[in-house]
Amino acid sequence: MSEVIEALDRTYAPEPGRYETMQYRRTGNSGLTLPALSLGFWHNFGSETPLDRQRSIVRRAFDLGITHFDLANNYGPSAGSAEENLGRIIDLDLRTYRDELVISTKAGYSMWPGPYGDWGSRKYMLASLDQSLCRLGLDYVDIFYSHRPDPATPIEETMGALDTAVRQGKALYAGISNYGPTETKRAVDVLRGLGTPLLIHQAKYSMLNRWIEDLLLDVLGEEQVGCIVFSPLAQGQLTDRYLNGTPAGSRVTHSQFLTKDTVEQNLPRIRALNEIAARRGQTLAQMALTWALRDPRVTSAVIGASSVEQLDANVRALEGAPFEPDELSEIDTCLA
Repeated sequence: MSEVIEALDRTYAPEPGRYETMQYRRTGNSGLTLPALSLGFWHNFGSETPLDRQRSIVRRAFDLGITHFDLANNYGPSAGSAEENLGRIIDLDLRTYRDELVISTKAGYSMWPGPYGDWGSRKYMLASLDQSLCRLGLDYVDIFYSHRPDPATPIEETMGALDTAVRQGKALYAGISNYGPTETKRAVDVLRGLGTPLLIHQAKYSMLNRWIEDLLLDVLGEEQVGCIVFSPLAQGQLTDRYLNGTPAGSRVTHSQFLTKDTVEQNLPRIRALNEIAARRGQTLAQMALTWALRDPRVTSAVIGASSVEQLDANVRALEGAPFEPDELSEIDTCLA
């Protein structure tokens, strides 16, 4: 551990060839490209994870050409700590490279007590962005998202807050997350009318959760809006973690998003998919990422990482061969 800390204390110089191997994809009809894999801060970057480990992962990601770091105001635990930690890492290692980074954050879930710390009101959205910028130590973020639609607030108000953030220079682009197809089309129209195009939609998508294939991807394609997917490994189900049962201490034992019953129900499909991955010369996780990126309407997939080794393994998914039609048919059969 002392050697790791000593190494991290040295002046950081990123790999000079970091842009030569990473794939970059244009985001909708914009001028912005994103790496095919983006680093997400939902897990592993809160107050419970040592900062030195976080620095190692972030440095390695940038060395691999991952330029996009995806956050939200409530990422932790505790809420806000992921933004604070990235702010520290920027100060320690990346301040010089700010213009080479795309940093995104979101507002929409519960963040502070009272009626103004949740959902999608103009007051909450803009106050949250100011707090996020303070935690990150930045003058602006590249993408500011509405994290979820608010059934009690007119979409015009929430989109108007995104437009204001862009016009104030506190965000360069506007995004939405977890919106359905109809809501997405309405958001596109409202923002277009305001003169701030919708850049991107962030949606949950994996081989075990294909809901965006039911109209949402069609809307995004028609409107030329980018799509970035999160949880492409289905909260760890599409890895080798659960192939032989539920190990002690795994995420399923303490997650509000995944249950042991869900894993056990999906296990036959997971094992069948693992056999296909092995024939392709990939791990299950690598195949799941290759699969999530197969559609050209998907700009990027957000991956988490608890270690440099896990990050390296996941990035090797980009080396995977394109799927043959019969492979995709077999996968569809496994998932049926």
